[in-house]
Amino acid sequence: MALTNNKNVLKWVDEMVALCKPDQVVWIDGSDEQLKGLRDQAIATGEMEALNEEKLPGCLLHRTNPNDVARVEARTFICSREKENAGPTNNWCDPKEMYAKLTPMYDGVMKGRTMYVIPYSMGPIGSPLAKVGVELTDSIYVVLNMDIMTRMGKQAFENLGETSDDFVRGLHSKADVDPENRYIVHFPEDNTIWSINSGYGGNVLLGKKCFALRIASYQGWKEGWMAEHMLILGIENPQGEVTYVCAAFPSACGKTNLAMLVPPEVYAKQGYKVWTVGDDIAWLKQGKDGRLYAINPENGFFGVAPGTNMKSNPNALKSTMKNTIFTNVVKNLDDNTVWWEGLDKNPPEHALEWTGKPWNGKTSTEKGAHPNSRFTAPAVNCPCISKEFNNPEGVPISAMIFGGRRAKTAPLVYQSRDWKHGVFVGSTMASETTAAATGAVGVVRRDPMAMLPFCGYHMGDYFQHWLDMGEKLGDKAPKIFNVNWFRTDDEGHFIWPGFGDNMRVLMWIVDRCKGKADAVETPIGYEPKPEDINLEGLDIDVETVKGLLNVDKDLWKEEAKGIREFYGKFGDKLPKELVEQLDTLEANLNK
Repeated sequence: MALTNNKNVLKWVDEMVALCKPDQVVWIDGSDEQLKGLRDQAIATGEMEALNEEKLPGCLLHRTNPNDVARVEARTFICSREKENAGPTNNWCDPKEMYAKLTPMYDGVMKGRTMYVIPYSMGPIGSPLAKVGVELTDSIYVVLNMDIMTRMGKQAFENLGETSDDFVRGLHSKADVDPENRYIVHFPEDNTIWSINSGYGGNVLLGKKCFALRIASYQGWKEGWMAEHMLILGIENPQGEVTYVCAAFPSACGKTNLAMLVPPEVYAKQGYKVWTVGDDIAWLKQGKDGRLYAINPENGFFGVAPGTNMKSNPNALKSTMKNTIFTNVVKNLDDNTVWWEGLDKNPPEHALEWTGKPWNGKTSTEKGAHPNSRFTAPAVNCPCISKEFNNPEGVPISAMIFGGRRAKTAPLVYQSRDWKHGVFVGSTMASETTAAATGAVGVVRRDPMAMLPFCGYHMGDYFQHWLDMGEKLGDKAPKIFNVNWFRTDDEGHFIWPGFGDNMRVLMWIVDRCKGKADAVETPIGYEPKPEDINLEGLDIDVETVKGLLNVDKDLWKEEAKGIREFYGKFGDKLPKELVEQLDTLEANLNK
């Protein structure tokens, strides 16, 4: 039974049903009754396992195929009509060619299966910033995850109305989960995403990176707003005023930890609080008052489990305690709960590792949970979720923060001189590889605005779009900062304590936004005076902070060379303003 009279939706669903030939079609209305039926069905077939109802109420465990455990960048395509529009950082294929290749794969792929039609809203229902998607899938796992990650069900069609064609068409089939024929393909001009032969979240929850970043970044470029790989958090002072910031970091740089930060005692006892609006994606649009406003288009957290614990991220862990789906973690057979590396020091003796084979954490040398194992948890579970989480207008952003892992180059924090310089800082963002990633340690990987794998169009145009947004916002534009929690001493130990203590740096950023803190000019931008970072309760001194803020000109000259080489990729699409910024940096370093 269709949930909408929108002719564009109905026509497209009919076409896809004719192509995939499912045995039956079920429209997902989002009702508790329907979802309970699907959960029961998934448990009955063994696709999902119910966990301990007392300790983890409403929680489920799922295992993906061992060949299907992460996003596959080599199999992810941006099929814009002109190759030029995909740019040098995306895989491109002519859309006609890609449709011709994939259509036979979908032909009859759902025979013997059910097609679920999932209407969903990215962003609060009724928000002027929200967008509608419809995902067709043959996976109950997808339906149950989309229920957590989006506003799913018939109310999603409210924003669309009866005549609009502005919805993202998502087609997904697990097919045979064949890695050789796995494709995650975006057709930006057609508002369409096709995903086949995967069952892993990042490839199949099409509202997430596929829509909310790759397609939405393209839409934002065309419509004059921004879709960014950024957390959104609010810092509330003892007087009850909240300052909102966005921050972008490449993976493994503590984004979720920062989004759900627990204030250190020095601030907590004064009455400071930190509120989470989003941990991964921000959609940003100019508001009526000229400022930039952000919503989190998502409704849940799709977090990496290993390393999440009561010290690293208590709020994330508490978010997983009910109605959460765990993927590829350890199952503790003693009490039917879950475990992963870094959760605590007590691996279970009687357990199944992530593939479902017997595992004894006390004796095994193998890891029990997959390094990319996940939890999908409802945002409403988070103890520090912002009361503005569902505000249709979003929250006003005062600062944008970039960061990465740099052992020696980037200081603890610096501020850009202005918006253009801030775009330069974001466009040159980089992280050094850690041992976990590859054999070579310390290789600099550039990841502009943490968007390298997620920008749905030419990155040169993307940089220009940032510059244009700055023009539009004028003096109402957020201030732009760069942070680095990962400076190391000569033995390779981190100097800055990180985690909740990162709030000490955020406080200087907030004070700069309010015109309350001084700064010192350096060749790379404005830095705090070392004594302006509050160290109360820490066992590091002002001299250490001075070292963390040190700008080593020789290292930065090397950095500038690396930036020039990286910029070469973008050819004549690279905005000249960014070349000018690089020239200024080099001139400052040579003074």
